[in-house]
Amino acid sequence: MQLRERAVSATATTHSQAQAVISAANRVILGKNHEIKLALTCLLARGHLLIEDLPGVGKTTLAHLLARLLGLGFQRIQFTS
Repeated sequence: MQLRERAVSATATTHSQAQAVISAANRVILGKNHEIKLALTCLLARGHLLIEDLPGVGKTTLAHLLARLLGLGFQRIQFTS
C-alpha cells in the first residue's frame, strides 16, 4: 500500500471514529453539537481546552463525557473565588 492510500485510509478511520464520538456525545448532551465538535477538534489537535459558559449548562458533563469516550483521565479544576 502506498503512502497516499495509507493516509486516505487513516483519515477515513479517524473521521468515522470522530463521528462516533460526536454521535455518542450528542445523545447525552442535547443542543450542543457545535460545542462538542469544537471541543473534540481541540483535543484531537492536542490543544488546550477551556470551557466557559453560564452555570448549569453542561460544561463539566461535556468534559467528563469526552474524557470517557476517548479513554482519557478526567480531573476538574475550578477557578472561581
